[in-house]
Amino acid sequence: MAGWGAAADANETKDIRSAAMPVTFAGTVGLFMPAATPQTATAVLFLSPWGFEEMCVRKFWRILAEDLADIGIASLRFDYAGTGDALDAAAEGEGLSLWQETALAAAARLKSLSGCERLILITQGLGGTIAATLAERLPDIDGIAFLAPVISGRAYLRELTMWAKMIDEGMGLEEAQRQTEGVTVASLRMPDTVADAVKKLNLTALTRLDTPNCLVLTRPGRPADTDFCRHLETLAPHVECGTYEGYDELVSNPTVAIMPTVTGKRIVEWAGSIAAQSNKAASINSETPIAEPLVGDGFRETPVRFGKGERIFGILCEPEGERTGATALLLTTAYDRHAGWGRMSVSMARSLARDGIASLRFDNANVGDSPPLPGAPEQVLYSREQHLDVAEALDLLEARELLPAFIVGRCSGGYLAFQAAQRDVRCQGLITVNPYSFAWDESRSVDEALRYAPRSLETYGRKFLQLETLKRLFGGQIDAKSALRNLATVLGRRAIRSTRRLLGVFPFLAGVQGPVISGFRALAKRGVDMSLIYSARDIGLDHLHEQFGEDGSGLKHFPDIRLTIIPEADHNLTPPYARKVYLREVREMGLRLGKA
Repeated sequence: MAGWGAAADANETKDIRSAAMPVTFAGTVGLFMPAATPQTATAVLFLSPWGFEEMCVRKFWRILAEDLADIGIASLRFDYAGTGDALDAAAEGEGLSLWQETALAAAARLKSLSGCERLILITQGLGGTIAATLAERLPDIDGIAFLAPVISGRAYLRELTMWAKMIDEGMGLEEAQRQTEGVTVASLRMPDTVADAVKKLNLTALTRLDTPNCLVLTRPGRPADTDFCRHLETLAPHVECGTYEGYDELVSNPTVAIMPTVTGKRIVEWAGSIAAQSNKAASINSETPIAEPLVGDGFRETPVRFGKGERIFGILCEPEGERTGATALLLTTAYDRHAGWGRMSVSMARSLARDGIASLRFDNANVGDSPPLPGAPEQVLYSREQHLDVAEALDLLEARELLPAFIVGRCSGGYLAFQAAQRDVRCQGLITVNPYSFAWDESRSVDEALRYAPRSLETYGRKFLQLETLKRLFGGQIDAKSALRNLATVLGRRAIRSTRRLLGVFPFLAGVQGPVISGFRALAKRGVDMSLIYSARDIGLDHLHEQFGEDGSGLKHFPDIRLTIIPEADHNLTPPYARKVYLREVREMGLRLGKA
């Protein structure tokens, strides 16, 4: 019987796709995807866009790498210096030189790992500019795919400015709260030297491109992209032009991004046709990728794969000195990669390490760099399957003797943290930040909730009084039907809470009948350290008030829960002072549990 169970477990593991192999080089982290069966001496190097756009394409890159592996092509994707999981650069360098040097090191690492002599570059955004430079310095580039390339640097920077304003408005930030220094989008600031170099870019001025094959996928309504494609036809013998189908749906928001399946298939077929032209096979490489820790100021970070079939990718950040606190399990928010919104999780992990607190940040299954779990729903947010990811993360910490641990999550990550803490006694602390809800109604559509999430009544009132909002409403730029429906939802909830207050009926007095209150009671009974953090006008406060009363008075029945309200902060905690409050709470819990 035991043997049958072991065989079943082996079969189940066989169906699980492993995350890419982590490697470290040149102060950064790379993800090497070996070919399932090496068929060619050509490998693919991914050159990412910058900033918010990179967050949006992260999952797309992973899917492309998996599809390429399935047809016998190895690949490597990586973070530029000072971005994602890479170490921060000691100096900004000149222009794009730092990122170009990282890309050159990545190319050399890919050749070593894959045994391939030749490369194809798949790029998006600013990655196309770096690819053009690489083609000048490497003699073995068989093809370059330019996806939505940055043709004019000045036009791109203007586009980023508009993009930043749209994102900030979408988060409900007032002008005084916005980060407008230099080129800043979604809390990510482009180094000034890079911005200065980008401003001078003009790809139509290229006089040579040392590759025989090009694929250019243009964005809808961007004639400059088409002009660039025509220009490349004068520089390379084989140029294929087409439309980047699904571009807008991919880069609008990582939370609701739709993977461009048709475009992905076209890219893989194009790369496969080029690789098939080579008569040589990849040389046999017995090297096993080893991810040596990246060492920074007071911390060392090790990229890891863990879970059944090594299906989950994450970064373990540990103190360089003595460990004095409990380990923080930093959960992802929605479909943001594990580095966090504006690299929030990266900066938090490294700051915690300097105080003796270790942490693990990772991508849940089907988020960022972790493949989906077989049989799980395509929409993983608020699904039961995500609890398995947290359990396997705790398994890793236990195996490495990094317990006790506490779980930290924002928004959907806060929901998952609350649910996972109830399920796993190894969780001794819980910090939730702006959770939309503590219990999910499974009859609701997650996709609809994500696309049309209501805001607090105070936010609606403030925005309605803004002239800009009225102009957009009457100009048809705002979905009035969805806005009215959300407003009605918020007003309805507010009315229910008012009625409860008048009748003296509160969920926190209803014994264990409600899943949220019973969950908090179970955690309190177990002695779990708990902290709730909210932005002052966050919609999550409505859900808190539904459970604990309009003024949160029900929390007095849980005296060990700390409630922190951050004034003038958005849902993503964009203002630096809001992040300091967040970090302080995480640090204090880590040190407190470390002494317990």
